Amino acid sequence: MQASAPTECDALVIGAGPVGLFQVFQLGLLEISCHVVDALPFAGGQCVQLYGDKPIYDIPGTPVTTGRGLVESLLRQVEPFAPEFHFGQQVATLARQADGRLLLGTSRGLQFLARTVFIAAGVGAFLPKHIAVPGLEAFEGTRLFYHPESLERFAGQSVIVHGGDEALDAALALLGKARSITLLHRRDAFQAEEETQARVRDNIAQGRIRLAIGQPQAFDGRQLTVTTPEGQPLTLECDAWLAYPGISPRLGPIADWGLELARKQVPVDTEKYQTREAGVFAVGDINTYPGKKKLIVCGFHEATLAAWGATAVVFPDKAIPLQYTTTSTRLHELLGVSH
Repeated sequence: MQASAPTECDALVIGAGPVGLFQVFQLGLLEISCHVVDALPFAGGQCVQLYGDKPIYDIPGTPVTTGRGLVESLLRQVEPFAPEFHFGQQVATLARQADGRLLLGTSRGLQFLARTVFIAAGVGAFLPKHIAVPGLEAFEGTRLFYHPESLERFAGQSVIVHGGDEALDAALALLGKARSITLLHRRDAFQAEEETQARVRDNIAQGRIRLAIGQPQAFDGRQLTVTTPEGQPLTLECDAWLAYPGISPRLGPIADWGLELARKQVPVDTEKYQTREAGVFAVGDINTYPGKKKLIVCGFHEATLAAWGATAVVFPDKAIPLQYTTTSTRLHELLGVSH
């Protein structure tokens, strides 16, 4: 079978966290269209995974938001530019072509031929941790699901939900959908938001959620064997095991792209946040330079200058004027707002 031709694009953004999303916005203002690739099955990256419901107080003009709230706002902000998202895959390869463009391949076999590349991968690709039980790989995607993107497919099923705060949210979301819900937790204490804990406890008391305490030991696709804190075996039957063991960052293939690295970060200039590879920019926690601060607001600044740096590659023979969203009729047109 002949491989499909690569998707040609002006820009490929690697990472759909807050800085990657703001990169999309800044590129859009400069009329540079882009595709976005992220290892997680949804936008938000570390911000949603680690700080989804925790307050954030240092976003300019926003006294308080949450990781999830910030990402939802950024997704609304990029809507006028209609970026194409490709979730659940990593960019595995990057190679310069004879015409100067960059050919990138993903872990799912997609290929992109991009004029510019923006690495906004935080401290690496955030990938689900795997549970250390022998033989689980055989059931991944059929009976065992790590951080599933949607819960609709589990309607009418007997489900075990296992993990921390995210597992509590999933158990609540399955009420009225799943035939039965067992919440498996390592101990009889939660660390989620108080309102979430109260709702879970109420549903446990009402018998709508079963609480099991212990650690998984074996799984055959239908029965999960758990060891209780007292050292006793407990067998739980299910149609599906939804596991939320958390995520961990991995630099992954970025380390093999031939870019200069300094302590697992990519050095950049502070004029346009370009790496030593022309047309390859790095923004957010993945980059390093003198005075670097790992703050979201700093990543937003870096993304702005990186987008302007890309104009010399995408529009080499065109002078791009600085415009303001308050007054520019062209920007109003791009953003779809009345003026």
